[in-house]
Amino acid sequence: MSKPKSKVTVAQAFKDFIWPRRKIVAVGLVLIIISRLASLVLPGATKYLIDDVIVNQDLHMLKLLLIAVVASITLQAVTSFSLTRLLSVEAQLLISKLRAQVQRKILSLPISYFDNNKSGALVSRVMSDVEGVRNLVGTGLVQLVGGSITAVISLVLLIRISPMMTFYVLVPVGIFAFIAMKAFGKIRPIFRERGVINAEVTGRLTETLNGVRVIKGFNAEEQENNTFAAGVERLFQNVKASLTATALVTSSATFLLGLASTGIMGIGGYQIITNEMTMGDFIAFTLYLGFMIAPIVQMSNIGSQLTEAFAGLDRTEEIMNMDPEDMPEERPIQLKKLKGDYAFENVSFAYEEGKEVIHDITFTAPSGSVTALVGSSGSGKTTIAGLAATFLTPKSGRITLDGEDLSKVGLKSFRQYLGVVLQDDFLFEGTIRENILFPRPSATEEELKNAVTAAYVHEFTDRFEEGLDTVIGERGVKLSGGQRQRIAIARAILANPKVIILDEATSNLDTESESMIQKSLAELMKDRTTFVIAHRLSTIRRADQILVIEQGKIAERGTHEELIEKKGRYFDLYTYQARI
Repeated sequence: MSKPKSKVTVAQAFKDFIWPRRKIVAVGLVLIIISRLASLVLPGATKYLIDDVIVNQDLHMLKLLLIAVVASITLQAVTSFSLTRLLSVEAQLLISKLRAQVQRKILSLPISYFDNNKSGALVSRVMSDVEGVRNLVGTGLVQLVGGSITAVISLVLLIRISPMMTFYVLVPVGIFAFIAMKAFGKIRPIFRERGVINAEVTGRLTETLNGVRVIKGFNAEEQENNTFAAGVERLFQNVKASLTATALVTSSATFLLGLASTGIMGIGGYQIITNEMTMGDFIAFTLYLGFMIAPIVQMSNIGSQLTEAFAGLDRTEEIMNMDPEDMPEERPIQLKKLKGDYAFENVSFAYEEGKEVIHDITFTAPSGSVTALVGSSGSGKTTIAGLAATFLTPKSGRITLDGEDLSKVGLKSFRQYLGVVLQDDFLFEGTIRENILFPRPSATEEELKNAVTAAYVHEFTDRFEEGLDTVIGERGVKLSGGQRQRIAIARAILANPKVIILDEATSNLDTESESMIQKSLAELMKDRTTFVIAHRLSTIRRADQILVIEQGKIAERGTHEELIEKKGRYFDLYTYQARI
């Protein structure tokens, strides 16, 4: 499904993120160059102050120096504000766009991807992994470039003042640069692993919060606390490793540059005593040296930020390289209209290689018919329904819809005709109205009312103070199972589909509610191709055909009456439930 993993290169990052914003980045570079050039005024002014103004007692020159210094400080402040305002805002805009792209990409992936990844981990991929990109477009990269330019200019000025002291400084600086390059090469995999660990910890935390009733019901708080604490400990160990590497760079800088400063004190002191250097030159050299070294020291921070950015982009790139489930070249057929004639032809499917869950399934489901799938848990009923809904694709054999190979039909063009009522009755946080309108937000009030009435939702919303505008909480936690199921059915009715998948659609209903829902489902299924999965066999007596699935194969098929007469597996299941 995905291409081989690869690291995001500097050239790729430049092409994807920096070049499209080259005008803003260029303005940022100009601003930081102006700012850094202005900052060089003070060291130069200090030399003139000591060597000329004080010695000659020149008050006019003092006034000019002060004006120049104030002007340079003002220019620095203005350019610094403009730089941060311009690039930081652009970086946050890029992050928001990237998050939207990653979320869109994730939603385009097959159902199997979501089956194998925790929702909390995916949230982390969307929200956290793209954060580091702010250091590419934001002030981090520009400061690195601007600081490098300042360092080069400072180096030229240092050589003019004293080539000997400059050479002495460059030796420890070169050693530091080598150590930094090696350290950042080690840090990138650490940051990459941190993204994985963070996603796992976030995923587990999300599961814990969603399953809080189960946790409390089994008195398992301590168990969950320990599991989360173990994940946090792994995260801590990862952070500790990266901090150790970063600390090595910083301490190396402190030590090596400290040695350089000590040498400068000795060489400079000697040259001043022997009159080879003025006091102004020595102080100017010291200040320029600070401007040359500051960007190099900043590399430990900026380099760490950029390394983290590339690690996050590596993980983001993994997702963006994955193939979506609806690829035009693989699914070129676009449905203009749908009749609803299904045919399964020797269909087999396996979730894992070599472990088929259904084998050589063959049957037809004519337009407008109701096909019921019954059998014991794990027999393959839900898999067959998933194949009919295009949530899964056959490993062998084929499924045709109106004569077209379903594996070659564009998913968007098919799913506009699809309606589902799933076993878990998934509802979104919000109001009852919003949940029913989910498939058709632009539906009229009359269409909404018809769906509400057909699914008997009004039976309980009329008792609520806010009616359809009642907020139901996350996953509809404030409603009973039967109420959630009726909302899910109303949502399917409003969608007005041609193909309906009903997975245990009446499993959570009491006898009275089930009776009402059966009437609305009969209306919903009229002239629509329907697949019903049901353990409660009393709900499918009127199905056009019943397929008894056992161990991934069709053990029996026929109408309710035909299967009862056979006195086979279906008869056993039905009579057993009747006794219960």
